[in-house]
Amino acid sequence: MQIRVLGLSVLGVLMCCPIAAANPNEAEAAIGTVLDTFHRAASEADGKLYFSLFTGDAVFIGTDITERWSIDQFKAFAAPYFSKGQGWTYVPGKRHVAILPGGVVAQFDEILSNESYGTCRGTGVLILTPAGWRISMYHLTIPIPNELARDVVGRIKEFKGDTTVSETDGP
Repeated sequence: MQIRVLGLSVLGVLMCCPIAAANPNEAEAAIGTVLDTFHRAASEADGKLYFSLFTGDAVFIGTDITERWSIDQFKAFAAPYFSKGQGWTYVPGKRHVAILPGGVVAQFDEILSNESYGTCRGTGVLILTPAGWRISMYHLTIPIPNELARDVVGRIKEFKGDTTVSETDGP
C-alpha cells in the first residue's frame, strides 16, 4: 500500500529522486533562503519569482476560513496586486525547520511580523525537486493568545451568527 501525500506517492518520491539532501544543515540553510526569497518577492510584488518558489500542485491557506487556494487560484488572487506593484510584507523572525526522513520533504514554522496584522505565523511543507526546494503548502495564521481566545471566538460567533463548521465554510 502506498500513502499519497499532496498528490505524490511517498514511495515514488523517495525512490525516484536521488536528490535527497545530503547534509541537513545545508538543506536547512537552502530552505531558509527559499522562505526568505518568498517573503522578499511578495514584499517587492515580484509575482514571477514568488510563484516560482511553489510546486505546481501547491496550496496556499490564508487567515480567513475561505482562503484555501490552489496555486493557480492564488496566482489569480495576487495578480491584480502584483501588477500594480502592490505586495505584502511579512518579516520573518524565529523559524524552525525539520527535514523529514528521506531528506526530500521538510516542514517548517516561522514567526512573522506584519504592519497590519502584527505577529503572524507561517507553517508549511517544502519538497526537494530537481530545481531545488519548493513550497508545497503554506499556511498563514494570526496566533491568538489563549487569554483572548474566548473573546475572539465570541466576536466571530457574533459576526457569523455561530462558530460551528459547516459546508459553507471554506472554499
